[in-house]
Amino acid sequence: MDKEWSEKNKKMQTLLSKEASFDKGIKVLLELRDDLFEQITSIVNTFPPVAFYQLPFGEGEGNHQTTLAWSLWHTFRIEDIVAHTLILKDKQILLGNSWQKKTKSPIITTGNELNGETLIDFSKKLNIKATYDYCKAVMDSTNDLLKKLKFTDLKKKFSTEDKENLIKSKCISSDDSSAWLIDYWCGKDVKGLIQMPFSRHWIMHVEAMQRIKNKLCQQAKKGVDQIAYCGLSCNHCFLTEWCGSCRTIYNTCSFATSSPDGICPNTACCKEKGLDGCYECNDLYKCKKGFYSLGKETNAIRAMALFINKYGKKELLKVLDILHKKKDFKKIQEVLGYEIEEGLRILEKTRKTCEEKIVK
Repeated sequence: MDKEWSEKNKKMQTLLSKEASFDKGIKVLLELRDDLFEQITSIVNTFPPVAFYQLPFGEGEGNHQTTLAWSLWHTFRIEDIVAHTLILKDKQILLGNSWQKKTKSPIITTGNELNGETLIDFSKKLNIKATYDYCKAVMDSTNDLLKKLKFTDLKKKFSTEDKENLIKSKCISSDDSSAWLIDYWCGKDVKGLIQMPFSRHWIMHVEAMQRIKNKLCQQAKKGVDQIAYCGLSCNHCFLTEWCGSCRTIYNTCSFATSSPDGICPNTACCKEKGLDGCYECNDLYKCKKGFYSLGKETNAIRAMALFINKYGKKELLKVLDILHKKKDFKKIQEVLGYEIEEGLRILEKTRKTCEEKIVK
């Protein structure tokens, strides 16, 4: 479990256990949910439609052996059912505002019963944007519920009638993979449901989504040129684990994610000009597009592009390998500095040192 999320989860549980700190516990819980939903938002906004019905880990047990689309649906269907049918005893979010029609979901269940081709087929049918909006509506509704909770509500338990209402809703499949959920939920009190599904359940599935997306990125990068259009080496970037690079459809670098069309300005410009990268452009030194618009913050990237222009990609990769062996760093600015000429000088000096060692 992510360390920060784990610590918040533990802190929240401790605070909720005492009436004096209950309100603070709810506040921490809402912060944790916001953090987790931010990850979901990032995935939905930056990954292509095809990513949401892939099974990169194949079939089998484990939250990561599903699809991104299923993870979204499953996590928030469970929350919707538990919050409304079980706790509030009112109408589920899915059953109002034409959400099922908008999401194009063929089911109203939690999806536990799906696997293999049926899971992929279900994921292909979902409208991801609408499903995300549904998830957001469920989250907002549950947040309102949590804000209204009192310390005395935590010990509330559920009756046989509550269990029957869950069965009547037909939102839980009678399949063995799903049917156990009814007894599981009804065996808890409200405090137990805050943990599963309102917090820890989120963590489990968001982390599974992260593993899925990272795997998709790594698969996409196989055999693809790892020098980005701007001149950055993706294999030496601190984002490499979860970014598919700007030469694939799984590009999650900062400028791509902040661009309306999901394409970095440097990438778009190079494609428009028919260039392999910015390092082939005559305007490289004075360019103000994309990464080059940030000046000193990213001058190290421009220095690498200039180095490629003079010595080629292979030489840059050799030099970066040496620099990483010498110093453990995340951002290249930590080594090349913030001035173009200084960055280029360091790269050339490292290359020269390497050549001298070979000659000796």
